[in-house]
Amino acid sequence: MTAPRQQRKTLKILVLALGLPLAVMFGPPPVWAAGERVEVNPHTGLALSGFDPVAYFTDHRPRIGKPALELSAEGAVWRFVNPGNRAAFEDHPEVYRPRFGGYDPVAVARGAAVLGHPLFWAVVSERLYLFYSPDARHAFLANPGRVIATAERKWPTVVHTIAR
Repeated sequence: MTAPRQQRKTLKILVLALGLPLAVMFGPPPVWAAGERVEVNPHTGLALSGFDPVAYFTDHRPRIGKPALELSAEGAVWRFVNPGNRAAFEDHPEVYRPRFGGYDPVAVARGAAVLGHPLFWAVVSERLYLFYSPDARHAFLANPGRVIATAERKWPTVVHTIAR
């Protein structure tokens, strides 16, 4: 068992043994606006696999962020390609973080939690969406308004199926 998994297992045992006071002290998992959790790599803590969320908007392409330009926010570590992108995210994270916590909106619209990939993406109505595959991206772009509306209705139910 890896060290991070062992630490999580130990913490779960402590929470069970000590009850609610310890759970209240550590708080709930990260939650974004409208119930969106940001998905992070459990081993590194990185959101978006280290890609710069602002670059999708400014450079119109995914770019790997630099470890020297990290920002920790609400339980996730975000990386950026330059200080300006870091500052923009710090001022308005709700603008740049991926919608549905990085989960594929096509899958969410079908009632499933399928994590999107940072290389399959689209910015629609000034929001970033990640997709599981190029086919899912294509399906989304065929009618983004319909997919988004359906995904928004189903997201509150789907988010509860995500294992933490």
